[in-house]
Amino acid sequence: MEVNINSDLGESSKFHSTENDPALLKIVNSANIACGYHAGDEETMKKTIRISKDNGVSIGSHPSYLDRENFGRKRMNISSEEVTKLIIDQCEILSIAADKLKMKVTHVKPHGALSNTACENYELSMTIAKAIRQFDPNIIFLVNAHTEMEKAGRDLKLRIACEVFADRNYEDNGYLVSRSKPNAMILDREESAKHVLKMLENQALNCYSGKQIKCDIDSICVHGDEKTAVDNARYLRDILIKNGFQLKSLDKLKKIN
Repeated sequence: MEVNINSDLGESSKFHSTENDPALLKIVNSANIACGYHAGDEETMKKTIRISKDNGVSIGSHPSYLDRENFGRKRMNISSEEVTKLIIDQCEILSIAADKLKMKVTHVKPHGALSNTACENYELSMTIAKAIRQFDPNIIFLVNAHTEMEKAGRDLKLRIACEVFADRNYEDNGYLVSRSKPNAMILDREESAKHVLKMLENQALNCYSGKQIKCDIDSICVHGDEKTAVDNARYLRDILIKNGFQLKSLDKLKKIN
């Protein structure tokens, strides 16, 4: 079975260091690159794209609300026109940087509060999906599995890749446990790998309560902001390979193409 490992990278800010990025880019298959609205800058984007290219990692834009003060984690009530503009603007920012380095932006994955709200809100998800289609109708929309984002993307007949999180727990409604709760994160590498294998084998979300929710799974997200991030990501990659999974960039997954 083919599967993808992705990570949110290039997120230089007062909240986040990019020191793990070069090591993670030797492990993951696809990188979601911050486009300056919640983190990152032109130089960081170029550096992340270069290292991605050297490692055969596909790149995608990681658009956020314009909210560097809160790392894009503050929910905002803005118009659909503003959402459309911020999605397209950030995709274009990364695309311009990628073109200079002869790389192509292959996917889009919303960040933080924009993503969390869209997971629950079909109208916002549809606005995001339409903006992505306007930017590039052939680009891959990387969405949280079993959410309104997935539904909107499928309704628009976009190329969809569904992700689950290696290091996050799920509520019984299929949404991520809030980072404000003590059980939000899974930091032990063995526990995380077991969590992922169970989801892949059952094609279902593992809820913290023990409940399972059937869903499609194409990609596994590993976060890069913990001290254990690189070791955990490497361990997960090795476990997946040991269990017969073929790791590929999003644009190379047969199911997506």
